[in-house]
Amino acid sequence: MRFTDHTAVVTGSTSGIGRAIAGALAAEGARVL
Repeated sequence: MRFTDHTAVVTGSTSGIGRAIAGALAAEGARVL
């Protein structure tokens, strides 16, 4: 699934699973905050 032109807010994205999720969303084209 592509997230181009979408914004995702990921809390706890400095380490662990939050960081992995933020990276995966960014790789799919989302703007991650």
